[in-house]
Amino acid sequence: MTCTKPNVGGQAVIEGVMMRGTDKVAVAVRKPDGEIEVDVKPVSSIRDKYPILKKPLLRGVIALFESLHDGMKALAYSAQVSGDEDEQLSDKEMVLTIITSVALAIGLFIVVPTWSMRFLHTLTDEPMLLNLAEGVLRMVIFLCYIAAISSMEDIQRVFQYHGAEHKTIYTYEAGLPLKVENVRPFSTLHPRCGTNFLMIVMLISMFVFTFLGWPSLLERIASRIVLMPVIAGVSYELIRFAGAHAENSLVHACIMPGLLLQKLTTRQPDDSQIEVAIASLKAVLSEEEVESEQP
Repeated sequence: MTCTKPNVGGQAVIEGVMMRGTDKVAVAVRKPDGEIEVDVKPVSSIRDKYPILKKPLLRGVIALFESLHDGMKALAYSAQVSGDEDEQLSDKEMVLTIITSVALAIGLFIVVPTWSMRFLHTLTDEPMLLNLAEGVLRMVIFLCYIAAISSMEDIQRVFQYHGAEHKTIYTYEAGLPLKVENVRPFSTLHPRCGTNFLMIVMLISMFVFTFLGWPSLLERIASRIVLMPVIAGVSYELIRFAGAHAENSLVHACIMPGLLLQKLTTRQPDDSQIEVAIASLKAVLSEEEVESEQP
């Protein structure tokens, strides 16, 4: 469908959904007593202070780091409200958590695959073949990781909220009133999903790294880390384009791997989870849009 409304993005959290609109970000969480608590804050971005960061490619890199920060804060908040945690993370703890997460991701998806090619290097010295094999191994590790966490019971509930988030955004984009009965029929697979973004990053990195030759291990690791923001920026532009042209058959075919991967990262939500996603989305809409929802 063609969306003429401002883009709304989201993220599933513990027993809830975070939605980010044009000027507000909201986290709605189902409390242990069954009530829905909604926390709304104004959107704050460094891109507003430095407009040059809104340019193509740059905006994708900034959006990635800001979404990591906002996502971690939303997860910490949802854990507290849902009763899983007693305290919120401090800003210092938040930064440390993000740094640790990024370091683990670099180790698992960059260091391990390129280091592992030492075993294949005994069979061939062809740089393109070694780089391609590294990319394939990285993709395999990524898919195995997604498959492993998707089998965890707690994660499956988060993935249900992920599905509720997508369905609710589809309903908003279709211009339908945000009611449970309108949300239910929509797909849990959305072209602007972060899962789609990660798949595009993996595929583009596989292509780019293939042409980098085969220097020392440290040089290979450094080149992949340095180029990752560039790849993320390109991937962000592609995901925006795909979201705006999802009905195009060629675009749909190109994003199909990411959509299929979402079958692992989303689950069909129940009505109570859809209610939480609706509450979160309504909280970031303008007053005019909220009023238009009234019967």
